[in-house]
Amino acid sequence: MNDRRRFLQASALAAGALALPTLQARSASGARVVSTWDFGVGANQVAWKTLSAGGSALDAVEAGARWAESDLCNPTVGRCGNPDRDGVLSLDASIMDGDGRCGSVAALSDIAHPVSVARRVMEKTPHVMLVGEGAQQFAVQQGFERRKLLTPEAEKAWREWLKTAQYTPEINAERRSRPGGSSNHDTLGMLAIDAQGRLAGACTTSGMAWKMHGRVGDSPIIGAGLYVDNEVGAATASGVGEEMIRNAASFLVVELMRQGRSPADACREAIARVVRKRPEASKTLQVCFLALNKHGEVGAYALHRGFVYAVCDTDRQDDLRDSASVYTSEQT
Repeated sequence: MNDRRRFLQASALAAGALALPTLQARSASGARVVSTWDFGVGANQVAWKTLSAGGSALDAVEAGARWAESDLCNPTVGRCGNPDRDGVLSLDASIMDGDGRCGSVAALSDIAHPVSVARRVMEKTPHVMLVGEGAQQFAVQQGFERRKLLTPEAEKAWREWLKTAQYTPEINAERRSRPGGSSNHDTLGMLAIDAQGRLAGACTTSGMAWKMHGRVGDSPIIGAGLYVDNEVGAATASGVGEEMIRNAASFLVVELMRQGRSPADACREAIARVVRKRPEASKTLQVCFLALNKHGEVGAYALHRGFVYAVCDTDRQDDLRDSASVYTSEQT
């Protein structure tokens, strides 16, 4: 009997050893990164260099967000962002690992890579968020260079805006914007799952053009613009940040996935709650959600037609998809 037991145990161990490479190969092929808006394609491609080499989801989303902050020139993200109504360019960013660690910065001026400062907050301090002068002081202490970021094009656009000083966010303006343009509610939100099945996410933005000085949107607020949980999935948001803050929106999407909803269904229900709470306001505001669950499934939903998101994995590096929406006629 003992010989038979040892034989069965040895057979089981051998079968497990034979199966291991297959499981590892399946896991490696499951790496994926998704991002908001059409410039998410470029951010994903940068992040994919890390993921395809077996790197972590956290490193990947930081790399993709850094590309958006520096190499991309967009009036709502990073160095080319439009300033507030006082002519000050301030940046917001957050980063979150699937194990619950997170960091963020808000109203950060003259520092080119807020997402990396946010990661330092996560890894080097006992805090989650630093803002304003304190965030800048910390960044400089951590070796980040302080330099003026406001571009001549953005300053020119601000001076032109001062002639009327009218604050009127436009739905999907970011899809028509140029450097120095009038985009009002864009964000790079990025979510990734790596070969080991770990999740991470990042958000970075310059916020609404011509906002009140000191205004902070949802992007640096964990649970509003970004939330990640290895047990369930991850979500990020774009659009008018106040609506995401009012609804703890990204956390809501993840919790809906925890209850068994697909990423798309979770995003749709979160949008439905925004509409139920503020039906009139929802007709003039854009709100968008993007989600990725722990199995690598992707979903999105928006208030208004026009939201697009990018998907990158082993099979495709430049997949751009249109999101479903509540309202199907895009404002022009």
